This record gives sequence, structure tokens and C-alpha cells, in this order.
Amino acid sequence: MKLAVVLSLLAVSTAPALSAEVANPNDTARILAGLPVAADSPLAPLANDSAWQAHASRFNSMFGEEDHSHLSHVRAFAKERLGPTHDTLFYFFSGPDALHAVALFPNASTYVMAGLEPPGNIPPLNSLSKATLSRTERGMEVALGNLMKLSYFITKNMSNQLRPGPVYGTLPVIYIFLTRSGATIHETTFVSLDNAGNEIPGEPNQKSTAKGVKVVFSLDGGAKKTLYYFSTDLSNGGVKNSGFLAFCEKQGVGSNADAFVKSASYLLHGGNFSTVRSFLLDHTASILQDDTGIPVSFFDRAKWQPQPFGHYTRPIAVFSHNYQPKLAELYHKGNPIPIDFGLGYHWRVNQSSLLLVQRKTAEPRAN
Repeated sequence: MKLAVVLSLLAVSTAPALSAEVANPNDTARILAGLPVAADSPLAPLANDSAWQAHASRFNSMFGEEDHSHLSHVRAFAKERLGPTHDTLFYFFSGPDALHAVALFPNASTYVMAGLEPPGNIPPLNSLSKATLSRTERGMEVALGNLMKLSYFITKNMSNQLRPGPVYGTLPVIYIFLTRSGATIHETTFVSLDNAGNEIPGEPNQKSTAKGVKVVFSLDGGAKKTLYYFSTDLSNGGVKNSGFLAFCEKQGVGSNADAFVKSASYLLHGGNFSTVRSFLLDHTASILQDDTGIPVSFFDRAKWQPQPFGHYTRPIAVFSHNYQPKLAELYHKGNPIPIDFGLGYHWRVNQSSLLLVQRKTAEPRAN
């Protein structure tokens, strides 16, 4: 995705701060997302600025179109085809994509997301100059406009998109996606993990190899949920001592967990990511994935029931060697159910594939 301009638009300004009064995380998220805040919020004056109003208008149009053409179809698919999902969702290789996590698994109570991108930070928005805030808002529009068009981030561009600025990293994107999904954000905490998978609250522990954020939120006035995002290396060497998989085990596994894999650069096809591949196979009740997820040959048909959706086509050119003849055979013989939205690298409608693989000992889903 063509997002290289984003952090150049998030450069630090030396202009005077507007205010030092700290707003709550929900108001911060709403301003970034182009949504109004209460009149008594410390950030209410920002919404009177013409640049912010233009930002809000562009985001309203962008997310309105995204909901109409894509997310409404994703939510309908989830409701009709996934049935009752479980308490915990593991979304590895996710980047900041809270948008699809919530759209597909709105009933989860805990979301565990992970990628290489830094969690970042958001300073008080009313401490930024108008020019800096305007550049930040415009940068997010460019970044997320491309993301929503293609439905994925290109990993090699991530360091440019999310490199340090006054507002940087995955956290502001997560805030925007959650808020535009109807969420109220109640609390945000930086966390790190020790090698036993225990949370260490506070500013990231520099010795930790799994640093992240914990966001407590609710959807449409419902029960509180928790989203974790960790910046961590998911390769075999990376997870060996990071504590990340030990942490995941504490969140509820087996019959209480689902997994989602999308646009994962086919990393789960290779031997260098066999540890997280085995974790997902051993600790989930179901896995929803595009063809970049776990190769179908790793699913024991005595234990797993696959249901294909959409159309399986050859991987895009850069990943052409990851073609799966067994997956093609499954689509040929397995009565794939059409889907009316695009997802992943084959993001155009009628070109995407999704595979729902359910553990046979788990409670069956509605199809």
C-alpha cells in the first residue's frame, strides 16, 4: 500500500502548545477519528478549527463509503457464517487492523493482536500546534485511505508510515478504527511482557521483546472488552523467550479462542514460524484465514472441518511460490460459499478467499 508520505506529514512542530489540560482517551480518539466531543471536553476547541472540520468531513465520507461497500458485507458474513464466536481472538501479523477484528468478531471479550510495528504514542492533542495537528490528521487520512482501499498494510512501508512523530505508531490507528467501529474507549495502558508472559504495566520495559498497549473499550454501550497490541517478533527465535505465547495461553485457549489470519506474507507456510503455527493449531477452536494463513495440508481432517468461502486464485506475483494445490483441490471439491467482499492481497470483490477451519470437538458453528 502506498503510504510512504504519512510520517513526513507527522513532523514535530516548534509552534507553541495550545493547552496542557489532558483529555480522556475516548475524546482523544474521537478527535483523531474526526468525530465530535462534548462541549466540556478539553479538546472541544479543536473541533472549532476549520482544518479539523475538513478532516472530519473527509473521514465521514471515507468511512461511510467503507462501511457501505465493504464493512457492512463483512459484518453480515460474520453474523451469517461464523455463528457464535468465542471469548478470545488471536490476530497475529495484524498490524493495527482493529477494523476487521471487530467487524468479524464483535462478540470477543479479549483481542490479542501482534506485529512488528511499534505501539507508538499520542501526546495530548491540545499541546500540539494547529499546524502539527492538521498535518497529523491529513497524514492519517492518506494512510487509512490506502489501507481501506486495499484492506492491508504493506510491511516494508510500515516503518515509514509509523515512524516517530508527535503522534505515531499503531495506537492512533487502533484508536481511529475502534472509534469508527462504534467503540467507547475507557482506558489505555502501556504494557510489556516478561519471559513468563506476565504483564508489566507502565512505559515499555526496554528489556522486554514484547512491548505494547492495552485498550479497554466497549461497543455500543455493551460490556467492556480488552484489546492488546504487542510489537514483537513472531518468528521461532523471536517467540522463544519473549513471553508472548505464554501470555496468549493466559487469555483463554482451546474451546474459548478463535484465530484470524489475513495478509500475513505467507509466513506461516515456512519453517521459521512453525512455533506460532503450532500454537494456533493447538490452542484454538476455529481459524478464519485467507490463503496466507496456515497451509491446508497442516490441518488433520480427523480433527478439523474446513469450509471454503470465495474464490482461491494463485498468490500475487511476489508470493507465487506459495500456491497450494491441496487448497485448490479443496475449493474445487468443497462447495465454496460465495462472499460479496474482497479481503487481503486479492482485495477485489470476487477474487478473495477465506477458509473457516473448525475443530471437530468444538461446538459447531452455523453455516
